[in-house]
Amino acid sequence: MAIFNALTRLLVILILWLMLPILVENVVYRHINNGLIEKKEKFIDHLNQKEINDFIENQDDSTETYSQFSTLHSEFLVLSRVPVKPRQKKTSFSNEYRIIEGEENEYRILQHHFTYENEDYQLEIGSSLSEVKDLTFIIKLFIIIVLVIILLVTFLADTFYIEYLLKPFYKIIDTKIRRVNEPEVFDHTPINAKSRDFRELDLVLNQMMDRIAELFKKEKQFISNVSHELLTPIALLKNKLENLLQNASLDDNAVDKIAGSLRTLDMLKKIINNLLLISRIENNQYEANENINFKEIINDLQEDLQDRIDDKGIKFVNKMEYNFAFTGNKTLIHILIYNLVTNAIKYNKPDGKIIVSDLFAENQYSISIADFGIGLSESQIENIFNRFARVSSDQEGQGLGLAIARSIAAFHRIEIKVASELNNGTTFTLLFPEAPKHN
Repeated sequence: MAIFNALTRLLVILILWLMLPILVENVVYRHINNGLIEKKEKFIDHLNQKEINDFIENQDDSTETYSQFSTLHSEFLVLSRVPVKPRQKKTSFSNEYRIIEGEENEYRILQHHFTYENEDYQLEIGSSLSEVKDLTFIIKLFIIIVLVIILLVTFLADTFYIEYLLKPFYKIIDTKIRRVNEPEVFDHTPINAKSRDFRELDLVLNQMMDRIAELFKKEKQFISNVSHELLTPIALLKNKLENLLQNASLDDNAVDKIAGSLRTLDMLKKIINNLLLISRIENNQYEANENINFKEIINDLQEDLQDRIDDKGIKFVNKMEYNFAFTGNKTLIHILIYNLVTNAIKYNKPDGKIIVSDLFAENQYSISIADFGIGLSESQIENIFNRFARVSSDQEGQGLGLAIARSIAAFHRIEIKVASELNNGTTFTLLFPEAPKHN
């Protein structure tokens, strides 16, 4: 708003600046014209034939003119015998350059034609414009300086005043929107604002957050119900099928079908658990107040996954160097890194390599998990974090591992970057938000 007001004033200043010469010249020329008319009337009132004859007789040339100049060439007067033309204006004004005693100047000239004792004369009275030009320049310079000062002062005044008026708005944004991660911690304390608009905005935000809190409560209850209503029948079916397997009278075909049904139930249970996990994370149903040691997590993961790493002949390189202090949910962070490492194992090449390293770059801590596997195309990178998205149909899984990883990262305000090249591997980089604290 302050910038808009400043631009508006600047436009007005430019218009005034462009119109100023015209306005000044009109005022100055009117003043000069009035002075020239007074001098003309005084000259003609005191004019007599004897003076005119003496005047013309004393001329060295035959032009029959009489001239008189001031010492500084600021004014001149010329009287000439000139026939009056038909329909010629009696009195006129013009700006012309005249050479007076070898010096050229611009003059405002009054030309007056009159008849005196049956003789036609032309009277020219000129006033120098050099002082007017200087005065006009000084006025323009003074006015533009004043206008610029006014522009700066009003811009600063507008800025501070608007900042003062918008203080309640910024307070609403800061305390009731930016710092709120979930409805339960929303501050319903009314904002102290003199403006009725901001008080109304505060009231509407409070009412909106109340409705959101109620919806969150219902959603959490729904998730809890879904968890019970879906997982309980699955567990019952699984128990019944496992009991059927104990029946010795079953033939091999029936055993295979029951075993396939058990595998399907296990897969369904994993999908439901993963979806519930994502939902709970996105609904902020986890605490994030534990101290996390990333070197310890990577070491534990390497030990837990060593069998899978050995089965595929992969070399696991641990280059973790820093003890970075981070506060979050240790279980969720473990799941995040676990999913990235298992992906690196799953999509790696036989006898490949996985490198886990950390780094401080531009005062920001990051962890990179790089593999030298099949890699990803640009279209795959765009969709890789979508639910049920799978890089290859040949691989096992439900396509929820990276969706879970993204939800956990967003919950902890961690940025995930992916760099990949087909047949050359993929690198996942976790960029952490907190200030560095390392040894």
